[in-house]
Amino acid sequence: MIENLVTIKQVSAHTGARVTIGAWVHGKRSSGKIAFLQLRDGSGYIQGVVAKNDVSEETWEAAGKLTQESSLYVSGTVKEEPRSASGYELLVDGIEIIQATQEYPITPKEHGVDFLMDHRHLWLRAPKQRAILTIRAEIKRAVNEYFDTNGFTQVDPPILTPTSAEGTTNLFHTKYFDEDAYLTQSGQLYMEAAAMALGKVYSFGPTFRAEKSKTRRHLIEFWMIEPEMAFVDLEQSLRIQEAFVSHVVQSVVSNCRPELETLGRDISKLEAIQAPFPRITYDEAIDFLNKNGFEVPWGEDFGAPHETAIAQEYDRPVFITHYPASIKSFYMKPDPNRPEVVLCADMIAPEGYGEIIGGSQRIDDPELMAQRFEEHNLPLDAYQWYMDLRKYGTVPHSGFGLGLERTVAWICGLEHVRETIAFPRTLYRLYP
Repeated sequence: MIENLVTIKQVSAHTGARVTIGAWVHGKRSSGKIAFLQLRDGSGYIQGVVAKNDVSEETWEAAGKLTQESSLYVSGTVKEEPRSASGYELLVDGIEIIQATQEYPITPKEHGVDFLMDHRHLWLRAPKQRAILTIRAEIKRAVNEYFDTNGFTQVDPPILTPTSAEGTTNLFHTKYFDEDAYLTQSGQLYMEAAAMALGKVYSFGPTFRAEKSKTRRHLIEFWMIEPEMAFVDLEQSLRIQEAFVSHVVQSVVSNCRPELETLGRDISKLEAIQAPFPRITYDEAIDFLNKNGFEVPWGEDFGAPHETAIAQEYDRPVFITHYPASIKSFYMKPDPNRPEVVLCADMIAPEGYGEIIGGSQRIDDPELMAQRFEEHNLPLDAYQWYMDLRKYGTVPHSGFGLGLERTVAWICGLEHVRETIAFPRTLYRLYP
């Protein structure tokens, strides 16, 4: 057992004391009789200063053998150092090498994306990648905090499903013993059932889309947060969504400022993310786009350029509401005053990150739901249980889904979602 073993994150509580840290060498430079070790341990970074005249010959020789990503136990006295990013440094007096790494493949030079993705298991060690994963973890914590403190119960829907109510074209097929099964693309329908039992629920788990898409916004495997709420209409749902997203963003601003700075993120843009969010209708969005160089006929969905153009008008997410029923899912409730549009909204993130939430008020009329199943040629036998929700105690209810990776990309200011998850699954990548 190593005595006085602490993490880099804990050194502030040990100023002036001698400690030992288990670490890796992120970098090293020497200046005559002084070696400067850039050390990391997963919790943070600290500089270790090895002065030849102040340490044993054995320790000085050990410092000379250290290479990038070598692992070691390093001992020394914690000293305040205002010029350091951490505010502290370690005056090293002892080094125990665990392994001196040879020919570490990711060097300080520039590497191509394919090379880095092939070495994703090592690329995770880079400061930027560590910052992204730390922010992702904070977002997940804040998600749970918001729902758990606002009367929601977390429920886990199945990952294996008998079919999809939206068609099986974009699903991964597998065998469930002697039956066909698919990896889920959404837990929403199951969460509707849970809401009828528990009132307000949410799921938080992986989903899968077998779309042959390779845009910067798409992954094959990604995580979704999907709340469903009984006795909640669209307007109430929008208020919950904006409060939820504001909470998540401000939690990251409060708890991950060093990581945001590592990424070079403009934090002032995140500080502006406060409810309420602006709202425009689909009709208003069409008018705006057609007045600004786009030709979008009524009834067509919006693509990335359209969403970006709209988002540039605002300093926070914007809701686009009341889309045509023809381009939205079968379960969305029509507007009673205008049946050709549905009571729905997409939340578009600022800065060109596109849709991060899609939601709606759900159909609660059993006859209309049966009609929708017939119109969309959906497998009633596989989802009779879903029809039962309207048959036995139907109520007005609403829900939405937030894509975690797109949200991480937006908050971190990343160009591509592939860096938002530890081991991304993309169209041409299943390794590592």
